[in-house]
Parts: sequence; C-alpha cells; structure tokens
Amino acid sequence: MLILHTHATETYQTWDTPVYDPDFTARTKDTTLNMCAVGEAMTKVLNDAGITTLHDTTLHDSPSYTESYARSAQTARRYLEEYPSIKVVLDVHRDAMESGDARVRPLTTLDGQPTAQVMIIAGCNNGGTVQLPNWRLNLCFAAKWEERMEMLYPGLTRPVLCGYRFYNQDVSPGALLIEIGGHANTVQQAVRAGQYAAKALAALFDGSV
Repeated sequence: MLILHTHATETYQTWDTPVYDPDFTARTKDTTLNMCAVGEAMTKVLNDAGITTLHDTTLHDSPSYTESYARSAQTARRYLEEYPSIKVVLDVHRDAMESGDARVRPLTTLDGQPTAQVMIIAGCNNGGTVQLPNWRLNLCFAAKWEERMEMLYPGLTRPVLCGYRFYNQDVSPGALLIEIGGHANTVQQAVRAGQYAAKALAALFDGSV
C-alpha cells in the first residue's frame, strides 16, 4: 500500500476551543502538524497489522498549490513502477467545511475520545472529460471500507462522495482519496480518526471482524 498527500500542507487547529481565528490559514510545512502526521499514524497501524505500507511525505502543494495533483500523480506512478506489488494508493487530505462565517467541525466520540469524522471520495467516469475506466472497482473498494469502518466504529464516517471527479484515481483500481476531518478539527482528533480508519482497513484486508 502507498499513502501520499497531494495537499500535504493542509493542517488543523492547534487549539481545542471553538474560537474562529481569521488569520489561521490551515496550512503548514511542519510534518508533525499537517497531513503527514495523519498519514504516518495510518502507516504505523497498517504496518503493525502486517500490511506493508509506504508513506510518501513529499509536500506536493509547496511552494506552489498549482499542479499539485500532477506532481502527486508522478509520485504515485514512480512508486507503482518501483513496487509493482502495491495494490492500494491512498491520498490522505483534510476537508474544509464552512457554514456562513463558521467553520464546521465534523466530530464523533469513539472510546470516550473526540475523533474527527472521515469521508472517502471515489471519482467516476462521465464518458467525456473524466476518464476513469476502473471507477466501479474504486467505488466498490470505497463502499466496503466505509461499511467496515461503520461496523467497527459507528459514527466515524460521513457518506462516500462519488462524482465526476478525477483525483488521480486512474493510477490504480485501488486508488482513493480520504478526507480526515476538517480545518476546525484538532490534529489529535484527526490522528485518532486516521488510526481508526486504518484499523478498519486492516480488518477488511485480513477478513477479520
């Protein structure tokens, strides 16, 4: 498995109070606070479960946000060429949910701890501008993973988003994008969510539970 981050500099609040700071950009190159921290937590869970997982921490959106998907696609293809046994490519992001002037915090409680909710995105083929010939395989994978997450950790997920989107999901029939929380969640809530999502994925692969 390969975990990478098209928008690696996406980050979370470093404070837990519901205070809106208009100067907070929700971006950082600090890999202990951005998406790399979540990806590292997921990677550890999967490797500990016996699923060999590589984690790429390239900041594909720095210094330029433009063409970040093109850069992450190159990274994914390079790994797939070097390690042809990779079957799953996960692009781990965080969402940015707002209602008017308020930032929305997707949150649940698991094992007594506040935990960010997650959402899987699976693109589909529109027969024209979006060409994803294996999109049904990606969607099936997304549905099974979400089902396992909800079976093990009720409330962890938001519904799978399936639409005419691309997100480099043509690189592999096991390529998905997952949003771990939003910019109003804390890093701790997001890391916890990533760990639960990875545990459910490990359980799906080994057929347990």
